[in-house]
Amino acid sequence: MKERVQKFGRFLSGMVMPNIGAFIAWGLIAALFIPDGWLGKWGPAATINNMVVPMLSYLLPILIGYTGGKVVGGQKGAVTGALATLGAIASTSSTMFIGAMICGPLGGWCIKKFDEKMEGHIPAGFEMVVNNFSVGIIGGILAVLSIFVIGPSCVVVTDVLGAGVSFLVSHSLLPLTAVLVEPAKVLFLNNAINHGVFTPIGTAEALDAGKSILFMIESNPGPGLGLLLAYCVAGKGETRSSAGAAAIIQFVGGIHEIYFPYILMNPIVILGPMVGNIAGIFTLSLLGGGLVAAASPGSIIAELLMTPKGSYFANIMGIAVAAVVSFLLSSFLLKFFGKDTSLAEAQAQVAASKAASKGQAIPAAAPTGAVVSAKDVKKIVFACDAGMGSSAMGATMVRNKLKDAGVTGIEVVHAPVSEIPKDCQIVVTHHELAHRAVASNPSARVIPIQNFMGAPEYEVLVKELAESRGASAVPAPAKAEAKSQNSPVLLEKKNIIIGCPSVPSDDAITRCGRMLVESGYVDQKYADAMIQRDREFSVAIGCHVAIPHGTVEVKNNVRKTGIVVMTYPDGIPWGDEGEVVRLVIGIAAVGDEHLDVLERISQVCDSDEATDELVAKADAETIYRKFNGLG
Repeated sequence: MKERVQKFGRFLSGMVMPNIGAFIAWGLIAALFIPDGWLGKWGPAATINNMVVPMLSYLLPILIGYTGGKVVGGQKGAVTGALATLGAIASTSSTMFIGAMICGPLGGWCIKKFDEKMEGHIPAGFEMVVNNFSVGIIGGILAVLSIFVIGPSCVVVTDVLGAGVSFLVSHSLLPLTAVLVEPAKVLFLNNAINHGVFTPIGTAEALDAGKSILFMIESNPGPGLGLLLAYCVAGKGETRSSAGAAAIIQFVGGIHEIYFPYILMNPIVILGPMVGNIAGIFTLSLLGGGLVAAASPGSIIAELLMTPKGSYFANIMGIAVAAVVSFLLSSFLLKFFGKDTSLAEAQAQVAASKAASKGQAIPAAAPTGAVVSAKDVKKIVFACDAGMGSSAMGATMVRNKLKDAGVTGIEVVHAPVSEIPKDCQIVVTHHELAHRAVASNPSARVIPIQNFMGAPEYEVLVKELAESRGASAVPAPAKAEAKSQNSPVLLEKKNIIIGCPSVPSDDAITRCGRMLVESGYVDQKYADAMIQRDREFSVAIGCHVAIPHGTVEVKNNVRKTGIVVMTYPDGIPWGDEGEVVRLVIGIAAVGDEHLDVLERISQVCDSDEATDELVAKADAETIYRKFNGLG
């Protein structure tokens, strides 16, 4: 049931989210140029204001219908969905967002079914004629159907929903929606609720009233901020030290997902954000707060940008009250009912929930690609974009785990995602590359992961393989390997910098490149390509570690193998997901020597806790010895 709800929620939000920029543009134009807007008295404002109604009545619904049709039926489905949506728009003066969410997918489905029926029956040379006329005919029929059936039906639904909202507002019950919203957010239904429900109704309300409180019910950053600040005060160990940076990311960056692990560690603390949001909505209702359009992401910056003239005090108070109430209640709950639970485990739960909410697979429950019996596995391939960096590290870690568990007869290798060997049975790859992995080897089972280092899926995979062979899944005690004093030094002491203040990820990469050049490891061309490599595919590999390195094209610009190490105790938000990185290791490697480098890193930083402890406690001498294999 949960998966079905998540799937439906993803589908609804998937039609609105790609077009949220258009909603924001409409909101900004309305806030600035309507008669009561910031620039409403400016000479050309009346002319610019002429865009507000057409954007709301035509552009936004058609964009939603177009996107919904494309999701179901490709480009032809998109055009058909847009035509059907236009019929719904023509049937009424009401804003037809709900109609677009019906007409778009319906148009895509109809054209998809038509194409399936016609496959193999179209004479050669007539494909374009059939394709164009099918879209025109089916789209036209659906447009007429929408005028007389879908449009009027949606008006009834919209009126019912509007009446429901009016009832909640008039009876001061709107704050109770937070009881459903906050738990739904932790299940990654936040976008579905915000953009699938609140945005359509709120946009219509904003057209009449100039603003809507519905835009702030889910996006208010106050409840999450209060929870994270409570962990700063009443949390323990890693959770306390990490909550400060998480609070900044959540409040300023608008990434609400970052506080979900803190709730999963102690589920009872969800009462803090829940009651905080209730208090915030009540304050907004009392003071007349609201936004002119959807705030995406839900950051304080977006909230203020979407605040209309005269509502700043109300909105700021709504956010502040939500944060204070959430902080006070969460602090109390943590002090008297909090459990000492691993943040890493909670993050793994979040990764699993997020993967499920996006339709990604978890190896124990929902593998993609082919179904492969564990006892038949002879070869496992770790695949990344280039097949050299992060995949090699993941392969090394699982190879060692299989060895420790007593599992033999399985080859573990790494390869580019476009060159996966056909004789492998399992492919482990980053979730963003999973579809490419399936296309590269459809006969293999594909296991998507969030990162290649310390992924929780590894333990599940090793346990599954061990049990299928009657081996123990409990790792044997690791044996320390002596390192010859005459072996080449991988890390020089001058290239270790401890306790760096937090900087943007690009600055950290640039500093790594400069140190590699100054130490004679690489040419400047290699250093220049390091940021490009991170843009193509994040070099943050999990376990709070990032390994900046150059692209494949500049590999010949490496003079000798070596690394540079910098620690960032306060963490660096890295990439679109805002992953926290505390240890940055710049890498240069000749030939296949990067495999030894990555194996060394995986041995030293095999978990979030190991990396955090190294960053917090180790001095330059300890780091020097660890990365050079000297104990």
